Amino acid sequence: MRWTLKQWLLFLLIAMAHGQKASGSCQPRPSCHECIRSHPSCSWCKQLDFVPADESDATRCATRQELEHRGCLPGEVMDPHGKEHILEDRPLGKNPQPESITQLAPQRIALQLRPGEEQNFTVRFRRVEGYPVDLYYLMDLSHSMKDDLENIKRLGSDLLAALRKITTSVKIGFGSFVDKTVLPYVSTSPAKWLHPCPSTDEPCQSPFSYRHVLALTDNASEFESRVSQEFVSGNLDTAEGGFDAIMQVAACKEQIGWRDVTRLLVFTSDGTFHMAGDGKLGGVYLPNDGHCHLDENGLYTESHLYDYPSVGHLAEVLSKSNIQPIFAVTSPRLFMYEELSKLIPKSAVGELKKDSSNVVQLITDAYKSLLSTVNLEHSSDLPPGISVAYDSHCGDSETFGRTQGGECSNVHVNQLVQFTVRIKATTCLPGTQDLVLRVLGVGEELRVRLSTVCECQCGDVQPYATHCSGGRGNLTCGVCSCPEGYRGLLCECKGEDHMDPEAGCHDGNSTGPVCSGKGRCVCGKCQCHAHASGPLCKCDDTDCERHNGELCAGNGQCRCGVCECWNNYTGSACECSLDDSGCLREGTICGGHGHCVCNRCQCEAGWLGSHCSLCADCQTPCELYRDCAECKAFGTGPLSGNCSALCNQTTRVLSAPAMDEKWCKMTAEDGSLLLYLVEDGTGGVSLTVHSAEGTTNQMLKLVLGLVLGPVSLGALLMVLFRVVVEIWDRKKVKRFEEEQKRAKRNEVNHSLFRQATTTVLNPKYTKD
Repeated sequence: MRWTLKQWLLFLLIAMAHGQKASGSCQPRPSCHECIRSHPSCSWCKQLDFVPADESDATRCATRQELEHRGCLPGEVMDPHGKEHILEDRPLGKNPQPESITQLAPQRIALQLRPGEEQNFTVRFRRVEGYPVDLYYLMDLSHSMKDDLENIKRLGSDLLAALRKITTSVKIGFGSFVDKTVLPYVSTSPAKWLHPCPSTDEPCQSPFSYRHVLALTDNASEFESRVSQEFVSGNLDTAEGGFDAIMQVAACKEQIGWRDVTRLLVFTSDGTFHMAGDGKLGGVYLPNDGHCHLDENGLYTESHLYDYPSVGHLAEVLSKSNIQPIFAVTSPRLFMYEELSKLIPKSAVGELKKDSSNVVQLITDAYKSLLSTVNLEHSSDLPPGISVAYDSHCGDSETFGRTQGGECSNVHVNQLVQFTVRIKATTCLPGTQDLVLRVLGVGEELRVRLSTVCECQCGDVQPYATHCSGGRGNLTCGVCSCPEGYRGLLCECKGEDHMDPEAGCHDGNSTGPVCSGKGRCVCGKCQCHAHASGPLCKCDDTDCERHNGELCAGNGQCRCGVCECWNNYTGSACECSLDDSGCLREGTICGGHGHCVCNRCQCEAGWLGSHCSLCADCQTPCELYRDCAECKAFGTGPLSGNCSALCNQTTRVLSAPAMDEKWCKMTAEDGSLLLYLVEDGTGGVSLTVHSAEGTTNQMLKLVLGLVLGPVSLGALLMVLFRVVVEIWDRKKVKRFEEEQKRAKRNEVNHSLFRQATTTVLNPKYTKD
């Protein structure tokens, strides 16, 4: 893409305008509400008679520092900030009722946010020993899982015994799945429907999508009894309908019997899985609705109506239901389920033996692994304009600024971890909004009630206030709201009071703009817009000298092009501080050998250093220029803050200097050996520096600064030269093309040109 000269100029102008806009964070606003909403640094002065007659009420909006310097009393400045109020904070610890153990604190918080201003609070979590567990065993009952079913039938007692070593209260339940009961997933022929297994003499049940067999119970005998009544079934393809089953387990909370405790879903299979879109092969096209569809017998009877859920939908429902899945799968399918686990928060994968003989140990190991990771997250739908970030304090490690949630790994039981939650609003919220935080896998929640501070509570609302011309208007936040027919800061002007209401707003020329185009005429007087002042708004209050990119160095106010410095500052740009603390050391100004100017020492002849403590006549050249050599080479040392002012010698950097006794040696702060040579010639003192340890980081910075500066300037000049050449070349090509067209046109239409009228043939001419 080639840019024209106009495009380059437009880009530079836009960049400059953006830089000027960004330099001022708080701009004048017409009302207190608009002021505090515009930027967190903005404040509003409600003090009566604070605004001069030739200014508008918009100038009441500025930073607190500026308002107080302009004479606004601190008690009259409206500068609201966000607040945190903890509504419920039960202590962490045990409870006689296992389901009431507190692991997450606080539990309820009310948070007021000012737009643009960040608020933060601390969340504490400690996993207690013996927290209750609900475990639901979901098993693939396709024919290939026949051996596994026989082992699962004897699993109840062993599984409960293993979990009771970890927790005081545990319940287990059971469910099974095959696939959707339509072609091409299962055979619908009558014979295969009644007996889908390969061998006719083995027990086998008709295919089904998902069946809930046993609600959560702490009775191992009941678990074994109900599971023993189950038989395998069969389907046609290698993929199973496990996603349908998982969705129903998560959605049917009452039928499953989930408690508000740690919820585990053990999913066992030796096959792959169908997911969203696969249902279209069997004519099932409606998206999965995520609702419970179990009949009175616990069967998912509407699997032929709703498609398989997607991975994202499944992950969302499991997370909202606070269920942690453990995928126990055989070796050939292990990699596939490991990839699936990466997409589902708080899930684990374990390798299942072909006959499921290791399932108890697998579940125990996976449960311990899930316990060791603490994830604090917020509800998926944030209120509009709200952003959340997390700082995790995990004891021996910390992470900062994560937006998806806080995380601590390798956490032990009874170990306290903390999270700093930082919340920011970019706009005003419509009323109060709720934000829910919770640790994945734990039933407890922290509810945060959010509201925004977008209205000024000035406390001075007065209808028909005396201040407003004896009761003509209503007073709010120091501003008079005038009724119809009245104008002015104090509603002092009536519409028909002046034959020519703009007579006093012109500068002797009635055709010129009112108030110099920088204000509006009210009651025959100019009320200036922001950044303008004076009787006719001729003064530009942004046309003052800047220092370090700030108007009046940020230490004064611009009035009609002149900086009015605040106390303790002086100079044309208020850049000079009258404070002398920077010149003071051990109770003496500039060591008694200089005087303080703009809070910096100017030394007398024969004295050097930031505080004039170095005697030029009392030291060897090596000692005298030691600090300057370190400052020039590395940017460190006692003179680093004022190097350019105090070390004005000509400096050279050598890569391989000659080594002789004239060279001075010193060790810098980072341990590098610095060699420097001091030469006093006719042109002044010359300082040559070289690092004997090789080019250090500081030396690199110095060399890069010396090299990249001219390179950058050269690159800019090359770009400008290329633009100019491009424009010149295009003009030359266009001129050449026009001359060609003109030449052809002249050849045809020239007044002296005539076509031949007679043709003469030579009778003696032959072609050969």
